[in-house]
Amino acid sequence: MVRPKDGREDMKGEEEMLLGTYYDGVEIHREEKIVYARFLVPHRIISTCQAAGGLRDDLDYLYNHQSSEPAGHHPSAHMIAVRDPLAYRALVSRQYGLPGERCATLGTAANMRFAVTKEGRLRDLVVVAVCTGGVEGNAGRAGDPASVYEHDHIFESVSGEEPVLHGTINIMLFINHELTDGAMVRTVVTATEAKTAVLQELAVNSRYSNRLATGTGTDQIGVAARLHTGVPLASAGNHSSLGELIGTTVHDAVAGTLALQDSLTPETQRSSVRHLERFGATREGMRNSIADRLGTKKGVLFAVNFDTIERDPLVVAAVAALVHLRDKEMWGILPRSCSPEVRATYGAQIAAAVSGDYSSFTTYRGMLAEKPRQDGDVEFLRLIEDSFVLGFKDKWHDDTGKED
Repeated sequence: MVRPKDGREDMKGEEEMLLGTYYDGVEIHREEKIVYARFLVPHRIISTCQAAGGLRDDLDYLYNHQSSEPAGHHPSAHMIAVRDPLAYRALVSRQYGLPGERCATLGTAANMRFAVTKEGRLRDLVVVAVCTGGVEGNAGRAGDPASVYEHDHIFESVSGEEPVLHGTINIMLFINHELTDGAMVRTVVTATEAKTAVLQELAVNSRYSNRLATGTGTDQIGVAARLHTGVPLASAGNHSSLGELIGTTVHDAVAGTLALQDSLTPETQRSSVRHLERFGATREGMRNSIADRLGTKKGVLFAVNFDTIERDPLVVAAVAALVHLRDKEMWGILPRSCSPEVRATYGAQIAAAVSGDYSSFTTYRGMLAEKPRQDGDVEFLRLIEDSFVLGFKDKWHDDTGKED
């Protein structure tokens, strides 16, 4: 079926698809640029929606709508979504034949065809997570420098730059049992922890600091729990079975949608450069800087093989270890007074991984320790590049044992 739009049939529209019916209480549909849930029985919803947000018992639909392309696209619908949420809800609801005043709305630039649904069951509990997500342009860490200051419904730039709004993880969560109001709020906490766990496992970099990301600045969530099912559940934390189901379904749905939308997987994150981007590294910059210090012949050889070298498992392991230890310094777990020894030691691990010659580890460590280094991202990247240079210089020799 194609829904009427503006009072007429749009024969070019994508047919509506029923993605699934769950616990005889909710239908999940996808059509063109929207995924929506239609409640077959009363549900209580808690959401971050700017239109119909908060805690509500009077809604029939929860939807997630794509308002723009993920980058470089600012159509009128997207601008309305940012500036006038009620008008945006009315526009989208009218387009898809939904009763706007009965809808809670999530908006995003993510492709609805990359939405991932995961269902979890335990005894009589059913939890369903439907997630979309993209983080490559907007990933950030809680506590990163703000982009705007809000007052009187006006958003004033505090950074001198327009905030990046493309890159959002949206979570729709459906539960087949009534919850207390407190437990409804706790579902948001548990689901957020699950989302952040995915970003931690994938080592996603903040785009606003030199730290790991915990989410994006525009993430949204809507949770719907079925009403009139008996005594409401009071716990949705990690110790409860409900919390476990929320955690696993949200985790797997977020991981799945990031793989589809951003090709963000453990395999694509097996990269030295990816672990270093939050410190200012780029693929081209790192490749050229190291190649320039290797001389013409070895520099050319390194440059054309850079992608293979920087993705070598032992090289990635050594780089990731040093990055993690730098985080430990920032968090205060390791004293900064130990930084010179730590960085020389683990820089030598990088050099040995690049060369394949672990018998030279002590030599590499001594050479890296000779040079005094200042703290800061530039010096940290320089240390890692120096380690690559040392290792690649020793990787290939001719038959006489001399350097090639």
